[in-house]
Amino acid sequence: MAKSTNKPFKVIISRTDSLGDVMLTLPMAGLIKKFIPGAKVVFLGKEYTKDLVTCCGNIDEFLSLEELRKLKPKERPARLKSLQANAILHVFPDKELAYMAKEAGIPIRVGTSHRIYHFLSCTHLINFSRRKSDLHESQLNLKLLAGIGIEQELSTREINSYSALTELHSKDYPISTKPARDKFNLIIHPRSKGSAREWSLENFTQLIRLLPSETYRIFITGTLQEGESMKAFIDSNPSVVNLCGKLSLKEFIALIDSCQGLVAASTGPLHIASALGKKAIGIYAPMHPIDPGRWAPIGEHAEYLVKQVDCSDCRKSMNCHCIREIKPETVFERVRLAQAQASGRV
Repeated sequence: MAKSTNKPFKVIISRTDSLGDVMLTLPMAGLIKKFIPGAKVVFLGKEYTKDLVTCCGNIDEFLSLEELRKLKPKERPARLKSLQANAILHVFPDKELAYMAKEAGIPIRVGTSHRIYHFLSCTHLINFSRRKSDLHESQLNLKLLAGIGIEQELSTREINSYSALTELHSKDYPISTKPARDKFNLIIHPRSKGSAREWSLENFTQLIRLLPSETYRIFITGTLQEGESMKAFIDSNPSVVNLCGKLSLKEFIALIDSCQGLVAASTGPLHIASALGKKAIGIYAPMHPIDPGRWAPIGEHAEYLVKQVDCSDCRKSMNCHCIREIKPETVFERVRLAQAQASGRV
């Protein structure tokens, strides 16, 4: 670690991919704060993840990848240097950012040894393979903390306790979208933007029809494009509230926080719900490395469903029969039990 100075130790966590990946990276900031008192944490990520990152009480500053790339190439290292960081953790490998951090003169630059360019751009190389490991993504992320002197092996439950989504935003969404006080409010997020194998809309239709409207209020969420692709599905289920493309990420996170449960494939909203302590039910394909062993939701009330079969024949197709064969009745029973627990009947 860098020699102590009058200034607080500042660390950049670089994770420039999707919401779920970012959510499972945020606990790193909590560990940094715990083991380096007074440390400041900057998160370098994609602009669309900012509203999630700024919900984390352990993040002091956000820098968007898009902001960096709008600058002229010669100005980019200077922008990184202006942060006066002692260290950068390349959680998501990015060749351009790795060399940029070196040119910026950041003293401690940590990356995995499985990227050749890290041998030329990083000062500390951590030897592990994400693809070949049996560890959860959140556990793999923590390995990079060894570069700044923090070596911790934690369970996923312990890691989730460092998520710290404590800076939640306003719940001022339209009156028609507000959760019902006398019902179990359930978010169904059928699509994954292509990041995961998906259950089928037919299965979700059957699940919705198993959930009585007098007990459950159901919200369908997704992007505007996903909503358009699901129009027939949504129209065939008139009891649901369609919020596809209607909420900002701030509002969506607030909605998740106000509901009791969420059902989805391996997606960002599932991990957000899990971190917020909701009943997060994930539906997974059994294929490594996209299986629950690597990507399961890690909250106290989170769980997942997966069919224990060899899924290799689905590897080259997004149309996975292994995940589709998980029965709606099985998912319904998990939701029903969560509703009973929420109402104090069990």
